[in-house]
Amino acid sequence: MRWFSNLKIQTKYNIIVSFILMALLGINALSDYVRQQSLVTRSAVDNARSLAKQIVETRDYMSSVVRGEPEHNYSLVPQVVATQVAKRITTGSNYYVRQVSLRYRNPDNRPDPYESTMLRRFAGEGIRETYEIQKIEGIKYFRYLLVMHAEESCLECHGRYEKAPRFVQERFPPGHYSYNYKLGEVIGAVSVRIPLADLYKKIGLNLKRDLAVVSGVFLLLILLMGALIRRAIIDPVKTVSSAISSVTVTGNFKERISVARGSSDEIGELVTAFNQLMEEMDRKTKQSHEAEERYRKLIEIARSAVVSFMEDGKIIIANKRAEQLLGVARQDMLGVSIFDFIEEGNQLREGIGEFIRTGKGGGIGETQPLRVRSVTGKIMPIEMALSVSWSEDKAIFTAILREQGD
Repeated sequence: MRWFSNLKIQTKYNIIVSFILMALLGINALSDYVRQQSLVTRSAVDNARSLAKQIVETRDYMSSVVRGEPEHNYSLVPQVVATQVAKRITTGSNYYVRQVSLRYRNPDNRPDPYESTMLRRFAGEGIRETYEIQKIEGIKYFRYLLVMHAEESCLECHGRYEKAPRFVQERFPPGHYSYNYKLGEVIGAVSVRIPLADLYKKIGLNLKRDLAVVSGVFLLLILLMGALIRRAIIDPVKTVSSAISSVTVTGNFKERISVARGSSDEIGELVTAFNQLMEEMDRKTKQSHEAEERYRKLIEIARSAVVSFMEDGKIIIANKRAEQLLGVARQDMLGVSIFDFIEEGNQLREGIGEFIRTGKGGGIGETQPLRVRSVTGKIMPIEMALSVSWSEDKAIFTAILREQGD
């Protein structure tokens, strides 16, 4: 995740919010799909149940009012009438409705494996209806079955052979399994089949619409939140960051950042702390410059050569008397190692190293005789008094060089 930590805050915010948006949209889409699927399934059950009951009521009604007509017109047989009504009701739709029975007379009423299983359950478990989703030849269907029981009117044709109408006896001989039903026995069921594609198409349309609405709302919220966060957090932080970068480059501690009126939150505290830091740094810088200027004026009037250097020997300050002693202009002396001008330079280097490590030795606070070598090669005996001061945990050594005899 190093790449992520290197991104700017605005980019991080956009990535995080986009991820949250996609997650919320996914959860919402799944929840909406499940909810709408449940609604459509219930609607399908209600429609299938209503349709099946219409078929059953048609059959029962015809059975109760028809007497001898079927002997002259087979189309008035209650079962046949109910079948034709089912075909007419479903004409022009993808609904498929028919009456099925384990002891069928019409081959069109022969049940498929699923319907056979459900008919046996109706007979054995006493349930009145069932439905489920089933895959047939690669296509998913919603299947519904409503049980039909044998009533008194049904037994006229499906009871004993001897009591059946003559036109029934002529078509179905004795021993046919469609006879000998008992009152209340399961005689068959109305079977309804609907392609799931039609139901899911409705779900898909609703889901797209809902997703579009929810996406629009989320996008509007994100844009609004992004504008607020950018104004309240990101822009002030970028202002502070730019100010710090500017101070780092220029060393100018006079820069200040304006604080929004009444702002007392963390961002306001950060800006206030930055301004206070700049004031403190500006004050200390001025004090440092004043002290350095006083120090320079002081060493300029000194009769002895004065040289300040770091622990590695590099000269950072020298007075005019040091120029005369070493034969080098002060500007050219800066950055040059003082050890190069002293005959015992290695010994002095080791002593200063020991002082840095242990805090002792190195001739600090003592006066010691040494010999210096000017750029002309002239060697002069001197006495060196060495002191140390500290600035930001760094040691600054000051050497006072007096020619012997001064």
